[in-house]
Amino acid sequence: MNTAQPIKDLKDLEHFKHYYVDVEPNMRNYVLLTLGLNTALRISDLLSLRWKDVYDFSRGQICSHISLVEGKTQKKSSIYINKNIYQALKSYKDYLECDSGILPEQYLFCGQYGNGNPISRSQAWRIIKKDAEYCHIAGVISPHSLRKTFGYHAWKHGVSPAMLMEVFNHSSFYITKRYLGIGQDDRDEVFRDVCI
Repeated sequence: MNTAQPIKDLKDLEHFKHYYVDVEPNMRNYVLLTLGLNTALRISDLLSLRWKDVYDFSRGQICSHISLVEGKTQKKSSIYINKNIYQALKSYKDYLECDSGILPEQYLFCGQYGNGNPISRSQAWRIIKKDAEYCHIAGVISPHSLRKTFGYHAWKHGVSPAMLMEVFNHSSFYITKRYLGIGQDDRDEVFRDVCI
């Protein structure tokens, strides 16, 4: 079974994050990766986002939170827009306004054919796979890897697995544990660093 893996190596992650800025500039794809890595949303929820979900048109500013009902769980979720998301959205909005502007009901990740629909899941998969292949990232890297990468690095920064279970809206700790992609190298690190 080919299970999506998190991107664990920080150098790989840096290259991955900037592929659509430095190598093949594409603002939409860059924002997709930025939101995927910083929100822990499933790809279906990312692709369903509209500008009104991230931009307050009455105030003329980017929102402080993304509020949505997650498609798979039907649970309400409110996600803080951190500085990376904010900068990516601001640049994306500026870029689009130079072109044709944005509308509240417009999908954040519109397809290139101008039919008003978001890109497909398979297109998102191709965007991520192309980036991962260029960056020579080993393992199965897919849209779900963005969510898992968030979890892995949050865990490495000391976020408790119980909090991650809450963030991911998982029904069991077993699922969250599997998401983190904890391997032998992570186990070795614990024994190497904890000297009593």
